[in-house]
Amino acid sequence: MTQLHQPLLHDSTVVVTAPSQAWSAPDGRIDGRGIHGFYHSDLRVLDRLLLTIGGSEPEHISTAGPDAATAVFTAVVRGLDDETADPRVRLDRSRTVRAGSLGERIVLRNALGHRLRTTVQLEVGADFSPMQQIKAGRRGSEHPIMVALGADPGSAHLRSGPVSARIVAEGSDVTVSGDRLTLRWEADLAARSEVVLEWRIDVEDPTAVVAGAAPSDHWGAFRAATGDSRLAAWLGRAIADLQALRMTTVEHPDDVFLAAGAPWFFTLFGRDSLWAARMLLPLGHELAASTLRVLAAYQGVREVPESAEQPGKIMHELRPGTLSIPGEDVILPPLYYGTVDATALWVCLLHDAWRWGMPAEEVEVLLPHLEAALAWMRDHGDSDGDGFLEYIDTTGHGLANQGWKDSGDSIQWRDGTLALGPIALCEVQGYAHEAAVGGAELLEAFGRPGAEDWRAWAADLKERFAASFWIDDPAGAYPAVALDAAKRKVDTVTSNIGHLLGTGILEPEQSALVARRLVSPELASGYGLRTMSQDSAGYWPLSYHGGSVWAHDTAIVIGGLAREGFRGEAERLTEGLLAAAEGFGYRMPELHAGDSAEETSAPVPYPAACRPQAWSAAAAVAVLSARLGLQADAPADRFAVDPEPSAGTMRIRGLRFAGEARDVTA
Repeated sequence: MTQLHQPLLHDSTVVVTAPSQAWSAPDGRIDGRGIHGFYHSDLRVLDRLLLTIGGSEPEHISTAGPDAATAVFTAVVRGLDDETADPRVRLDRSRTVRAGSLGERIVLRNALGHRLRTTVQLEVGADFSPMQQIKAGRRGSEHPIMVALGADPGSAHLRSGPVSARIVAEGSDVTVSGDRLTLRWEADLAARSEVVLEWRIDVEDPTAVVAGAAPSDHWGAFRAATGDSRLAAWLGRAIADLQALRMTTVEHPDDVFLAAGAPWFFTLFGRDSLWAARMLLPLGHELAASTLRVLAAYQGVREVPESAEQPGKIMHELRPGTLSIPGEDVILPPLYYGTVDATALWVCLLHDAWRWGMPAEEVEVLLPHLEAALAWMRDHGDSDGDGFLEYIDTTGHGLANQGWKDSGDSIQWRDGTLALGPIALCEVQGYAHEAAVGGAELLEAFGRPGAEDWRAWAADLKERFAASFWIDDPAGAYPAVALDAAKRKVDTVTSNIGHLLGTGILEPEQSALVARRLVSPELASGYGLRTMSQDSAGYWPLSYHGGSVWAHDTAIVIGGLAREGFRGEAERLTEGLLAAAEGFGYRMPELHAGDSAEETSAPVPYPAACRPQAWSAAAAVAVLSARLGLQADAPADRFAVDPEPSAGTMRIRGLRFAGEARDVTA
């Protein structure tokens, strides 16, 4: 039996407007292999788009596009051409994805001195396979597929279960054969003329729990000219991708958040949406505010072991139905709370959004949710009463690891053996400390009780962390990645320790030890920060969480280094991310391999990495913020800039503070 594999993504082209996306070969061909197809929500609607001109496939010469939603595939049609060297019959195929639709504009151009008559044909295949089947290397719809001609000429209808779609191709002759249909146009081109053919498909999914959201005008006004052109190019691409990832839930259509990423994660994720919104605060508080509201709407209110819901807990993932991942023994309910860090991160984002200018009345409405979130950290997050936040899956079919490194082998000892839970991650203690201090500040500012209690709780956590997590080492002491079930210090050196910076849980001398470790050759690849040190037995540059580089992870660490005053170390990691961004055409993938820049002239792709990915794109703004040394305190009416001297001149238009645009020249 052939082993099934998750599709590779690195060499495919994606066109996206959440919650819809189209994946193809670089020439635009969609043939049903791997990830190829047109998707809406969690369903692959079409698995086949094969275009021929005069019975032959055009010969691809370029792919370009003005934004994340559009790609233009340019080809020549030499089967219709003359024998001279210059191609004179050209095809430009523009593919655009909007929320719930895919459309193409096919322009055939004839530069010859005589008339051309030919047939343009598009073979279309209906599929309706669920996303989790595609991710597992499988396919197959859950319901019978119906394909039929429409009542109007040049139209057809597709249906599988509750999901339906309508295809319109004016001027075409449509034929149907099983789950395949063919659109055929007879093209008559006079000498030196062109013909334009168009078609589109619109999808209706009454089971969807998410929907697309309009782009932000504020983000559209953002412009950056930086001394390092790589940063400006990365920012430009990142903002375009982030516009395409804006979504709402069906239940709360006014509150925008960012989908985690394409292709697998077009939905609301607690941790991912929170981190992305936090990194994007320099572009305005609005996304943070709406992300906070929509997550508050789903905040846990009871104890439900099957979904991991607990009072005050912030959810992990929202899906239209049960998510079953074939081959992984993972079955998640539609609303799943299996995350240990999202609740503290929600509090941290509320505090930061307030400082960036989220209006007091909007903050005040969320204060009961803040109090519930803080109470969760104390009453439920610490499941065994040792004073630390930890996690364990009690169902046997949930996520085994519930921090941001959530793969099954992500928490391991230096010798490569897996740590046993309950697991208390080091960075989660840092998030909890920051949340308690920031939450106390909010409670005090709004005249609510409890501020001193939470400051005392944070101080106790800091003291316990210093006593329980630090490991002596000849190269310098460092924090354990976690404590295991027996409260032993899991000794692998990982990027997790960098998330402690800026949270207040470290003393200055401890921060210095962490900063030095982060830029060591074992962790700093030259293309960003490795998730695991090279000197660990489990290290592998293509391991999802055991040696690869994640842009958002490195950006979080860069921000922490900058806030703690380690600007030289922050710049070293920044240079690595900029080199990686250049290598990936400035669309940073979810992650890339941890190979050293000294050994390869370009970053090596992780072949199954998602892109675009919200927090990978948002990392560009986080890097800009660190280089500018941005500091915001709206309650004190203070907006400060302290630029990195080595970064060169930066002219930024369209930053936002307290609801107003701020232009910066540094």
